[in-house]
Amino acid sequence: MTINVYVVDDSAVVRQTLQHLLQGDPEIRMAGSAPNPLLAGPAIKKNRPDVLLLDIEMPGMDGLTFLRQVMETDPIPTVICSTLTTDGSKAALEALAAGAVAVVAKPRLGLKQFLEESRRELVTALKTAARSRPRARSGAASAAPIQKAAARPVIAGLHALSMNKPIVIGSSTGGTQAIESVLTQLPGDSPGIAIVQHMPEKFTAMYAQRLDGLCAMNVREAKDGDRLERGVVLIAPGGRHMQLRKAGGQYFAVVADGPPVNRHKPSVDVLFRSAAECAGRDVLAIILTGMGDDGARGMKALHERGARTIAQDEESCIVFGMPKEAIAMGGVDDILPLQRVAGAISAFDARG
Repeated sequence: MTINVYVVDDSAVVRQTLQHLLQGDPEIRMAGSAPNPLLAGPAIKKNRPDVLLLDIEMPGMDGLTFLRQVMETDPIPTVICSTLTTDGSKAALEALAAGAVAVVAKPRLGLKQFLEESRRELVTALKTAARSRPRARSGAASAAPIQKAAARPVIAGLHALSMNKPIVIGSSTGGTQAIESVLTQLPGDSPGIAIVQHMPEKFTAMYAQRLDGLCAMNVREAKDGDRLERGVVLIAPGGRHMQLRKAGGQYFAVVADGPPVNRHKPSVDVLFRSAAECAGRDVLAIILTGMGDDGARGMKALHERGARTIAQDEESCIVFGMPKEAIAMGGVDDILPLQRVAGAISAFDARG
């Protein structure tokens, strides 16, 4: 099957270079290009491509505005390739939040050479996007200030069970949006949540900051030794693995370097396996949208220890890879649409 890619970039050099690069892969065809979204809009309506490859800075209309319009009307899998999407940039996170499947940064200088050297990364991103199923988005998340819940006083015996029942979540492609959808539905005093989302270094700190502004819970990038407590969400830092350990009846994050696991660092399997070892049946594990099989073996280990395990269903996934593998391994108790995951977390907490 040939993947038809439509390129929107105001640089003629970029368009020509991309056409040359993409011709080298038999699975990809450059179906057309335009220097700006105003010209691209009618073209992609007439001949809908499989994937959009989109710049951000362009005359007439910027790429983020165009991306949001596409995702609200007729979602097309989109890869962003822009000088604005350097590691950890606000533009990159806005693109992912708007529905982009992947972001590839390009430099302002040495552009042609960079694109040639990054051909493999770009082709992989396009093929991943082609296998995704983006969902229509009704608009940007509310930017209204969030009232954070005050920390609960620790009283002997009170909330002891629910305080010691952590939640672990793993996701990859499409996960930035899925996690936001889940967390923004939860009250500020929900059980502590540890999350591995496949992201590069420098992205996770800004991603956590963005979520903290949208959620009632307190969201931050995890640091070694952070306590996982009610009202707190810890995001594993890009380029580091995160594990859970238990000491004195409390759970703490262990953040450390190490080799990639399942080609990822952080890895969902690393988090899930540590949760199986230190929390066992007291943990709720959730695996969301993502490419590949990271987390499937860890979820199986959790299931065998008596933990409650949930996988996102195929219909609501951007990419039904990680949940599918976890289900196939027999490690999943329930398969739920994304909109029911927050309710499952609250029900888990209420059972104490």
